[in-house]
Amino acid sequence: MEVTEKNVLIAKRKAPGDNWILVDDEKQTVYKSLTETLEAYFQVYKKPCEFRLAPLKGELYIITTEEVEAPPVKKFNIYGDY
Repeated sequence: MEVTEKNVLIAKRKAPGDNWILVDDEKQTVYKSLTETLEAYFQVYKKPCEFRLAPLKGELYIITTEEVEAPPVKKFNIYGDY
């Protein structure tokens, strides 16, 4: 089995400064720091996870992992080996 990672966008930075908004927050609450943003996310979803920050884009992601079955090994019959 192979493990694949998927980045899921959870927040975007709102200029100026270190202000963040959760993407699925209907109220568009502005959090004053990255730490407050992460705490707000964890209070809603109640599950620990890894996160990834893309500072140049101003985006915050959670990292989800998924086990994927590896493709079967190719077998060739050119020489009648199997």
